[in-house]
Amino acid sequence: GIVMANLVLPDAVLVKNYISGDESALASLIERHQSKIYGFIYSKINDRDLSDDIFQDTFIKVIKTLKSQSYNEEGKFLPWVMRIAHNLVVDHYRKAKKMPYQRETDEYSIFNYMTDNSLNIEGQIISEQVEMDLTKLLDELPQDQKEVLIMRMYQDLSFKEIADLTGVSINTALGRMRYALLNLRKIIEKNQIVLTN
Repeated sequence: GIVMANLVLPDAVLVKNYISGDESALASLIERHQSKIYGFIYSKINDRDLSDDIFQDTFIKVIKTLKSQSYNEEGKFLPWVMRIAHNLVVDHYRKAKKMPYQRETDEYSIFNYMTDNSLNIEGQIISEQVEMDLTKLLDELPQDQKEVLIMRMYQDLSFKEIADLTGVSINTALGRMRYALLNLRKIIEKNQIVLTN
């Protein structure tokens, strides 16, 4: 077994080992990926205690799924865990009502977020202004959010296409769009481009 110890076992092998009863395999998996997963959660929530909770919940769910034998070998372990973490983050916001939750349709426009639909003349001028200034503002967004927003708004791709192109799940693409819009709204408020009536 001395030779084996030097080999870094791939995730899939560790997952199999854990499912067949080797408890230490899970510890290795968590150790290997915890900074990525925790970093991802923290980047969305910016609160250590909450991030700890969601990190714990993520692995409780991982353990339950692996123990129930319903883990499918299709996906890679890390993206799968990231999806669970992402869904828990979204659930957290939904419960906390901190985040406008959109039905996941392709139909919403950035301006449904930022203004009501009765755009008055002044509002329309501002909207055009925003359209022009948007490219500047987009640079303030994290790369992954900016990418989705540009593909969606300027290249008119569906979320399915965006997901395929960026190599993430449709849910992740939708999540990024949602965060991009929220962040953009914050940036716009910060720059006071949208005048409040």
